[in-house]
Amino acid sequence: MADTTLWLQYAEDAIDYGVMGTLVLMSVVSLWFFIERLMFFRAVRYETYGTREELELDLSDHVGAIAAIGSNAPYVGLLGTVLGIMVTFYTLGDTGAVDTKQIMTGLALALKATAMGLVVAIPAIVFYTVLLRKMERIVTLWDVRNKAKG
Repeated sequence: MADTTLWLQYAEDAIDYGVMGTLVLMSVVSLWFFIERLMFFRAVRYETYGTREELELDLSDHVGAIAAIGSNAPYVGLLGTVLGIMVTFYTLGDTGAVDTKQIMTGLALALKATAMGLVVAIPAIVFYTVLLRKMERIVTLWDVRNKAKG
């Protein structure tokens, strides 16, 4: 029984620290890249670029990472949910008794991972959309300027 309790504690720690830690890291990276891109967009001098492609390459740095975080965070949260439900069912099967409090606590812990995944994904997708619009605007300004020159 002591080995089972120890295994369950490891599983719960893996969910709390592994899955939730990964989601916190994804959130920090997403916010970091968003702020970095906003600062770059504010400082960029599009008129110094010779080609549209060079401008687009510089503008799009780290934007794909934000999109990847936004699209994958719910899956990381879902992984935590699946692991949490597995631990709950394992505990129920191991003890042989149906304790409503234990079931509800286990399921609440599992759903916490899904909620956190959504909390990370939603802002990341908003960050991505905002950056995409700002990129389009800068590239359009470059286009307008170069058409006026030519």
